Amino acid sequence: MNAALDVSRETRGRLEGLLALLERWNRTINLVAPSTVSDAWSRHVVDSAQLHTLAPKADLWVDLGSGAGFPGLVVAILAMEAGTPGRTILIESDLRKAAFLQTACRELEIPAKVIAARAETAEPQGADIVSARALAPLDRLLGLVQRHLAPGGRAFLPKGATYRKELDSAQRAWAFTRVVHPSRTDPEAVILEVGGLRRA
Repeated sequence: MNAALDVSRETRGRLEGLLALLERWNRTINLVAPSTVSDAWSRHVVDSAQLHTLAPKADLWVDLGSGAGFPGLVVAILAMEAGTPGRTILIESDLRKAAFLQTACRELEIPAKVIAARAETAEPQGADIVSARALAPLDRLLGLVQRHLAPGGRAFLPKGATYRKELDSAQRAWAFTRVVHPSRTDPEAVILEVGGLRRA
């Protein structure tokens, strides 16, 4: 299963360390659905890694509603290996989940900053890349993305089988460019690449 990611032994060790930490914490804090823990490498790590593949040289990557660190922590780990670390900021309002993220960064030596705040009240970050996984429907999510995105920046937003309905709804209030990238881990899912974001 690890062969799905072509990474160094050190990077694989960090990613596996993240999953081990997740499994321990998930017994007391609902970081991810328990049904996904047994297949966490594919469901969470590989699924997150494909976002980094789409934007491997970000100067500032901001992950909204980071939860268990997917994709934010995975992006930060892969950026270390690529030698283009830039900066990675994880914004998470749940204090218990933020504590998990901070513990993972400390124990696994991941150079990411954790902001324990709601995305709508955290100081705007001016990121060139914003990501958010399973945070909100697209019409609500784009307001949060715009708050933290620099002019000319892009967002990478994993979405499931209902993404077309979400796009239709979002376009009533927002104007944006989009590229639909097929997911490598779920045939019904996509990653929406959004740019040129402005209120319609």
